[in-house]
Amino acid sequence: MSVLMVTGIEGACNCAVALSAQLGMKVEVADNRRTALGALRRREFQVVIVDETIAECDPAAAEAIWSQAGLAIPLQINFALSGAARLVREIKAGLYRRDRERALASRAAASAIEAELKSTIAGLLLHSELALKGNGVPATVADRLRLVAELAGTLRQQLRAPLEVRGQTAV
Repeated sequence: MSVLMVTGIEGACNCAVALSAQLGMKVEVADNRRTALGALRRREFQVVIVDETIAECDPAAAEAIWSQAGLAIPLQINFALSGAARLVREIKAGLYRRDRERALASRAAASAIEAELKSTIAGLLLHSELALKGNGVPATVADRLRLVAELAGTLRQQLRAPLEVRGQTAV
């Protein structure tokens, strides 16, 4: 995991070293838009911090950086007023929010897939049972329909069991 700091403030490298030590992340410093955009083209960052003075003095530069940041957590901080401790808190809070959002999205996706599967399985059970009740179904076809119904029933029971019981987690 890595952080990109975009600031021209004196002492930015010392701040980057302190952040790196406290967060256990690699911190790269870019002193202007061109350097920042080059760094963003070379690799992906988990967090991109833009100095508030750069964002206010050159909004187009800040917008270009944000648009190239991809999935990085965007932070705009006034480096002249904020110390390393505040930056660490802001980065940790952003990473925590990102992890929480991912976990929620993962659970929502798992629930949606599970609901879709349950609907499909219910349809398989219904149609195979209806076909078995029909007259004139050859014995070999009836055997296959029973197998389909049995397999669908097994899937239904597995989906009814909580994820933890199945040895999986939603996250």
